[in-house]
Amino acid sequence: MKNSEMDDLMDFQGKGADDTDEGIGMCGWILTAISWLIVIVTLPFSLCVCFKVVQEYERAVIFRLGRLLQGGSKGPGIFFVLPCIESYQKVDLRTITLGVPPQEVLTKDSVTVSVDAVVYYRVSNATVSVANVENAHHSTRLLAQTSLRNILGTKNLHEILSDRESISLAMQTILDEATAAWGIKVERVEIKDARLPEQLQRAMAAEAEAAREARAKVIAAEGEKKASGALRDASEIISESSSALQLRYLQTLNSISAEKNSTIIFPLPLDMVTSMLGRG
Repeated sequence: MKNSEMDDLMDFQGKGADDTDEGIGMCGWILTAISWLIVIVTLPFSLCVCFKVVQEYERAVIFRLGRLLQGGSKGPGIFFVLPCIESYQKVDLRTITLGVPPQEVLTKDSVTVSVDAVVYYRVSNATVSVANVENAHHSTRLLAQTSLRNILGTKNLHEILSDRESISLAMQTILDEATAAWGIKVERVEIKDARLPEQLQRAMAAEAEAAREARAKVIAAEGEKKASGALRDASEIISESSSALQLRYLQTLNSISAEKNSTIIFPLPLDMVTSMLGRG
């Protein structure tokens, strides 16, 4: 919050409240005296009307003749209210969970996306939340929706899908600064879900599948290349010795017999085949 805004809040809570009794005028003093007289005359029945109770998590903001009563909010516990001239409003200080409805946003890269969020906030100053804004909770809700749309409009789609934490922190900072003048403290903001149009989902799925197939083909080609090199090296080694080729035949026969195949293959030495072809 800026220094000027902080000074305004301090003046509102301090000097403004201290001058309440001085600003009611002569008529106000007369009405106050009459109210006290009514309380005294109707004792003890008037005590049932004058004494009020607020819970531990609540505060009471009291107005006398339309002006804030000196001392700020009251509570928790018992407090005194003069009949006829004083009224009060309870303020809940517990943390409130605000669900931001899904917002249709056009991202920086011209993609329509629906995003919803959750805002956790509480009333930090009961007096300011009552006197500075008509409905602090409703105003916070509308501001959260507007802030969410404004922030997402400056992001690309991949940033919204992968960098939700920074978006949540930016939204929390904006809300906290804007609602400080209303006596509201924003504790946390979370992005719940980002929903894409069905056509875009199908297009992204097709693109991802095509990319996976392309990577699979590249990996298979690299495997074939390595296998062909290994086979070439093996053929060069086997060609140097005829017995090595014979051992390879025997190993192949052993592999086939292990599979319980009825077909039996007898390896024939290449030297014998060569001699037979030469005689023919």
